[in-house]
Amino acid sequence: MNRKFPLCFGRRCAPGSKPASGSEQPNGFTLMELLIVIAIILILMLMAIPTVGSLRKKANDTSALNSVQTIIKAEIQYESTYPANGYSCTLAALGGDPSAGAPSPTASQILQGDLTSGYKSGYTFTLGNCTKVTINGTDRITGYQVTAVPQTVGKTGDRSFCSDQFGTIKYDPTGGTNCTQLLQ
Repeated sequence: MNRKFPLCFGRRCAPGSKPASGSEQPNGFTLMELLIVIAIILILMLMAIPTVGSLRKKANDTSALNSVQTIIKAEIQYESTYPANGYSCTLAALGGDPSAGAPSPTASQILQGDLTSGYKSGYTFTLGNCTKVTINGTDRITGYQVTAVPQTVGKTGDRSFCSDQFGTIKYDPTGGTNCTQLLQ
């Protein structure tokens, strides 16, 4: 089977006419040549697909780490802006819509909406383990813990990240919430 597939159509390469170059070989590729090219492209794609997945996980890990640092900075700003309240114990209090009015302790407008939703770049973010003291009948948050956990361990990320009011970031290499290893 040595059939050739022409590269041009119409009057210039009509059946029975000679190609413009003057040779007797018609322009085109054999079926075997086309199959070889397709096979090479498929092999290259199969080699690239795992690399793309690991790059995405690495990018999600980096984004989660940066987001934890952003939350820590937002908590410091919140605590200095609302000293009677201390730290925030919810991501929603760190966010808020600027068109809704002036910032307040329940909507301080410090964080962007994508992070205050609790979901970003394949990670789930939470603020919890809040410690408080009551002074003159008002609760003041004196401690918190922020966690960033992959939505699907091994697919959207490999490690989880945790921090507290002291700003030290630790991680759990298994993707859980047992952050004991210091981030280097």
